[in-house]
Amino acid sequence: MLRKQFLLTAVSAFMLCLMLPLVVSGCGSNGPAKEGDKVSVHYTLFLADGTEYETSVGGSPLEFVIGEGQFLAQFEQAVIGLEPGKTRRIDIKAADAYGEYDEDLVFSVSRDQLEDGFEPQVGETVYSQDEAGNVWMMVVVAVSEEEITVDANSPLAGEDLTFEIELLKIR
Repeated sequence: MLRKQFLLTAVSAFMLCLMLPLVVSGCGSNGPAKEGDKVSVHYTLFLADGTEYETSVGGSPLEFVIGEGQFLAQFEQAVIGLEPGKTRRIDIKAADAYGEYDEDLVFSVSRDQLEDGFEPQVGETVYSQDEAGNVWMMVVVAVSEEEITVDANSPLAGEDLTFEIELLKIR
């Protein structure tokens, strides 16, 4: 009986040693982030001139699975190898981010193609859906009695970007 109790105690102690790191770390990973990991990060996005464009710091962190392509590929890849609490700064050229600014994406739409009663204002964001069901976000850049002119470029088109990324958690 004593031998059986000793064996159970030894097995319990062994299991506790295996499980303790997971319990203490909140069941997360202790190693560096790798492809396929679900991660939480804070980021700050800077434009080439150093202007801070946006940040998640002070707000909700960004959560994603590395390699699923939810965000810019270079952004996701930059998280690989980071450990929680570590930060990395990366530069992404415009062509690899949101593309170069394309003048062909600035075009006019006849007012008779607009919904009745819709009075667009310069600077307003409008949405359109094509035959394939894709939704396009555009900014109104000019308004006349006959037509409106919209810009379908991303607001970050043509911009070289710098991200500062802090890995918070690996789940």
